[in-house]
Amino acid sequence: MAVLFIRIAVLILSLAAVGIAIVPLLVLVELLRGGTGYGICPEGISACDIPYSAGPEMVLLLVSALFALVLGIRLLMRLARRLRDDAYQVTQ
Repeated sequence: MAVLFIRIAVLILSLAAVGIAIVPLLVLVELLRGGTGYGICPEGISACDIPYSAGPEMVLLLVSALFALVLGIRLLMRLARRLRDDAYQVTQ
């Protein structure tokens, strides 16, 4: 039963990682189509006043979040594997 909960947690973390990877692309597509980038540039990209450090700062934050999610997925999968192996051990 614990392995099932771990697999559900892995699924949630995987969906979060996919979401973190897709959201910046959706914002860029919205900006390129003349939109506001979901509120990032209220008057559009031509009047956007974002400092030069905002891009690298956002990249660093997103890469760190993805790294943390992947690390969490790996640890949960290792825990699930260990629980599954312990359940199948033969005791004498």
